[in-house]
Amino acid sequence: MTSIQHNLQQVRQRIAAAAASCGRDPQEITLLAVSKTKPASDVAAALAAGQRAFGENYVQEGVDKIAALGDAGQPEWHFIGPLQSNKSRLVAENFAWCHTLDRLRIATRLNDQRPAHLPPLNVLIQVNISDESSKSGIMLEALPELAQAVAALPRLRLRGLMAIPAPEQSYARQLAVGQRMADALASLKKHYPSVDTLSLGMSDDMDAAIAAGSTMVRIGTAIFGARDYGATTHNNN
Repeated sequence: MTSIQHNLQQVRQRIAAAAASCGRDPQEITLLAVSKTKPASDVAAALAAGQRAFGENYVQEGVDKIAALGDAGQPEWHFIGPLQSNKSRLVAENFAWCHTLDRLRIATRLNDQRPAHLPPLNVLIQVNISDESSKSGIMLEALPELAQAVAALPRLRLRGLMAIPAPEQSYARQLAVGQRMADALASLKKHYPSVDTLSLGMSDDMDAAIAAGSTMVRIGTAIFGARDYGATTHNNN
């Protein structure tokens, strides 16, 4: 068993335990393996171990891996980093999901640039749930207006919400933040039948996120090991 295979097994067991503790089916929760700064060979090892969904934070790095790996193992690629206008075409043409939509201008570009031969791009609206000036995302009060505009774009498919909450040491605080996101998702679901996804939870707050109702957790280091940022060109997002 490779280390990546072993790590994936451990993370999946943790997801299953967290789901069981709050009475949820582990099958409701997608593990998104965050592969930023990691070589395509590591992604290939995860694919061989049965992992399918991968998250990339840097556009060009992700595109390079997509090209290197092709369709072998049927990977599903999620863009989870901040998206600049000049890189929107690469996301529209190469990824299946974009988690970080927070501006109608970017949504319109992604819609116009999504190739006709591909299915609509799955998008999540990023919410700045902790009201941090350094974080991307919209305030909750702006969500209804943006969601309505995004849902009207034919080459996008509004699937739900994503957030990167501020670090909280307290499980109760983590859970409270997660429940606010879950409430926002429930409100969206009433208006948009395609909405089914809450991308919330990383290694430090995954248990609380799952208890709150997350359907997708983003885990990187626990699968692939510590990141080597020196190996990545950061001006490529």
